[in-house]
Amino acid sequence: MIDSTPLLRPNDSAVAAVTAALTRQFGNRCVTSAAVREQHGHTLTWIANQPPDAVVYPLDAAEMVAIVKLCAAHRMPVIPFGVGTSLEGHVNAPLGGVCVDTSMMKAVLSVQPEDLTCVVEPGVTRKQLNEHLRDTGLFFPIDPGADATIGGMTATRASGTNAVRYGTMKDNVLALEVVSPAGEIVTTARRAKKTSAGYDLTRLYVGSEGTLGLIAKVTLKLHGAPEAISAAVCSFPSIKAACDTTIQAIQIGLPMARIELLDELQVAACNRHSKLSLPEKPLLLLEFHGTTAGVAEQVETFSAIARDNGGSDFQWATKPEDRTRLWEARHNAYWATMEIRPGAKGFATDVCVPISRLAECVEETKRDLDASGLIGPIVGHVGDGNFHVQPMIMVDDPEEIARAEGFLERLAKRAISMDGTCTGEHGVGQGKIKYLEAELGPAALATMRAIKVAIDPQGIMNPGKILAF
Repeated sequence: MIDSTPLLRPNDSAVAAVTAALTRQFGNRCVTSAAVREQHGHTLTWIANQPPDAVVYPLDAAEMVAIVKLCAAHRMPVIPFGVGTSLEGHVNAPLGGVCVDTSMMKAVLSVQPEDLTCVVEPGVTRKQLNEHLRDTGLFFPIDPGADATIGGMTATRASGTNAVRYGTMKDNVLALEVVSPAGEIVTTARRAKKTSAGYDLTRLYVGSEGTLGLIAKVTLKLHGAPEAISAAVCSFPSIKAACDTTIQAIQIGLPMARIELLDELQVAACNRHSKLSLPEKPLLLLEFHGTTAGVAEQVETFSAIARDNGGSDFQWATKPEDRTRLWEARHNAYWATMEIRPGAKGFATDVCVPISRLAECVEETKRDLDASGLIGPIVGHVGDGNFHVQPMIMVDDPEEIARAEGFLERLAKRAISMDGTCTGEHGVGQGKIKYLEAELGPAALATMRAIKVAIDPQGIMNPGKILAF
């Protein structure tokens, strides 16, 4: 009989037994040094570092199965780890346990150009995959900024700058192989483009944050590399003007690949960090994909819409090196923000609302920042209503931390009140558990708990994430 009583931190004898068994099987691929364990409890939030008891580096799915079976026998928590870029404490080990680091499972197992699909191991990063695909005329479009692993991106239902055209991970994962909490391989689907065979297990595991199993193999949808790409920046007199331009462009069906909003503080930070000279006003950073003629038409149409909303200071970039420079500045926004207030720590958070409420939500958030006496640049994937705020906090000042916590709570509740979500792409992890009931209601949470208990009755898979203990 499986023990379904509440999971507790394993006692010392259980930790010793599991660690000894892992060391015998994996040798130096089982690591218990404090430095490595703390690195794998690393989190880019103010949630305390909670390291595992051991870190193991499997080479394949069979070794994942062996790890999970051993941990299940001792009721030891199992925490998956990609490269640690998540932002809500997903990789913390609040009850200790074994961290399964997938960095040695980084094979591109197959590519099917005719079907626009590929199969990869979870430790492959998005940049490694696109480098592998470079000569095929195909690419994988999901770009969360960081060079995250495909397994981690799947587990957190990641998206990023290309989501307005190509969707998120839920739209680009066709099938998975998952190691269940019982140590069995679960195949969620085949490579066919569509299926109506049974429950949609693929979508169940995409975004489950490691709480239902370990992702061992991912089948992805690929896209043809566009013939022409043009990037652009355009400044606006207000956040509302930039958002109105975005809404109008989407409403007429303009197929923008990327459309990012930076507020004036974020533009100033990017200018300093990336040595740019962009006007320090609300700014849209865009990219268009298609044929040469199609891209030119898209650019002309967008320019007209932007001008009608007060847009100015257009800068277009068609050369790869110029586009790269602009998008690197956007991807380095986190590090650029860190330079705004020396000695402070940045705490990035995100929410998402219907785009019709985006300008209202961003403007209210900026007023809240000012009233709270906080410094926090805003950057957003405005094409899908998702934006990020990064308050810069002196972590040795309890009063400032309290103000920041109040701000973050108001931000989450503000988004929910606008029929949005407390997290568009960062995930729940530990940091946003408390908002789920307000967003989805008690019946939805009860359904999630029932699924968790049915699949993981011992509660060993990444405990303390998504659902409270």
